[in-house]
Amino acid sequence: MGQLGSLRAVHQVLTTLARGYTNAQLVAEELFPIAPVDKEAVYIPVFGKDAFKNRSTERAIRAASNRINPDSRSNVAAVLVEHDLEYPIDVREEQESDFSEQEHAAMVVTEAIKLRLEKLAAILATTAGSYAAGSRVTLSGSSQFSHADCDPVTVFETGKEAIRTLTGKYPNKAVLGATTFAALKSNPALLERIKYSMKGVLTVELLQEILGIPKIVVGAAVSSNDAGTAMSDVWSDVAVLAFVPNGSMQSIYEPSYGYTLRKRGYPQVDQYTENGGKLQIVRCTDILLPKIVGADAGYLISDTCAPVAGL
Repeated sequence: MGQLGSLRAVHQVLTTLARGYTNAQLVAEELFPIAPVDKEAVYIPVFGKDAFKNRSTERAIRAASNRINPDSRSNVAAVLVEHDLEYPIDVREEQESDFSEQEHAAMVVTEAIKLRLEKLAAILATTAGSYAAGSRVTLSGSSQFSHADCDPVTVFETGKEAIRTLTGKYPNKAVLGATTFAALKSNPALLERIKYSMKGVLTVELLQEILGIPKIVVGAAVSSNDAGTAMSDVWSDVAVLAFVPNGSMQSIYEPSYGYTLRKRGYPQVDQYTENGGKLQIVRCTDILLPKIVGADAGYLISDTCAPVAGL
């Protein structure tokens, strides 16, 4: 009986803390911005060329209105997934601590769920099967960014044009794996372009100017297995280009490469007690799903670096 918990009580302060928390190492929301939905099972539009058409809207006096002749609408079912993690605090720990054990617990569980989302989004965005054949490329040999003869600008321009041809828009976001960015920073062709710059070092800001992509971020997060014995990059040696609407909160009806569908009102942090009130449990719950809804608005560049010997 000592293990039975009390009734669940949402903690508004900790919930607000969790909702406002960000981690600079996590970049999934650049490709999959949060789009609130009211239900866990939803139908969302899959964006094709119809969403990006530049339509004739001029109308002469007494002429009929310009009517859209819609393409056949394509929708896909999406079922959100609950993510849940809890952290125990002994009452004696809370009494003796010099900091808020509750806030620490809320941050630990929030961070863990966000890292899980980052991993799921990275798997989705870096899987070749998520893209049509003309919207992905696998580099090898002298075409890899780590090769002295490679000019990465031509590789990125091909990707930009692939997105523009299919959607009428250039990509405004790019996510680079940490090893990809490291290879770009030492690439001779890029270093030649910046040799007269003040810094003489390729920064993300300089790369944005060279490639003509408004926002480039580096996915530097790492994760371990459950045993904590093996660490690996969440984003491997890849670059993902995408058109994604700007803004912090999105609508699933606005054309985009992808969205993170999140049930409205989440994440939530709640508390309950165990062991006769001696253990306080702080729990975070989020209900969401990262989803590619406009694959034509994305381009995947894989195997950007040659393998390091011995690894």
